[in-house]
Amino acid sequence: MTVAARNVGDHLREWRRIRRLSQLDLALDAEISARHLSFLETGRARPSREMVLRLSEQLDMPMRERNLMLTAAGFAPLFGERSLDDPEMAGARRAIDLILAGHEPWPALAVDRHWNLVASNRGVAPLLIGVDPLLLDRPNVMRLALHPQGLAPRILNLAEWRHHLIARLKRQAQAAGDADLDALVTELDGYPAPPSSDARPEDLGGIAVPLKLLVGDLVLSFLSTTTVFGTAQDVTLAELTLETFFPADAATAEAVSRTMAASG
Repeated sequence: MTVAARNVGDHLREWRRIRRLSQLDLALDAEISARHLSFLETGRARPSREMVLRLSEQLDMPMRERNLMLTAAGFAPLFGERSLDDPEMAGARRAIDLILAGHEPWPALAVDRHWNLVASNRGVAPLLIGVDPLLLDRPNVMRLALHPQGLAPRILNLAEWRHHLIARLKRQAQAAGDADLDALVTELDGYPAPPSSDARPEDLGGIAVPLKLLVGDLVLSFLSTTTVFGTAQDVTLAELTLETFFPADAATAEAVSRTMAASG
């Protein structure tokens, strides 16, 4: 059984639903009549390339979805999509590697839109000691963090960190309209949940959730930041996220620096 290709109207209705907009809302934002938008959604009118781009901009659709809607309307995709292994992406890959290496000795990694690990620096490997080797085969960072055979048993504030990661992933899945991210959320929700802690979260002004990880006999505490390439014109780069971790206390800074120095 084959699945019929989605037309422009299908894309518009789906993304209006995701963005919780009525036809009138979107029409007003795009400065067109609600009647014309209705005709576009029902197939009674065919959009120009400029109209597809205007509507996709108002719907804040990801680059990948904009390309799909352009294709559905009979136009060529606007944004390229090349693997990071493509020779033409050598400059971008070099920039990513420089950013990751420049963050050492602190851990840093790059993930794709589904949180699959793309690259990491030398600060990450010591944190993964003891993780089930099966999880390290084509690793998914969310799975590594919360799987019972991953880092979860060594995360001292697991309830807080788990809530933080799953809430973040749910927001991402909603914004992207991505069924694979929805499936990952369901998987993570199915992992054994730790008992709720009565301990008060560390007060960091509401801007960050610390990761407290037991590594050997040391408790390492990290704060993380996220970087995206906001001006990227390639789908792969636009969907790439850099996660960088900083020591949240002096003991962590000293321990990580010492470990990195010992490893050469």
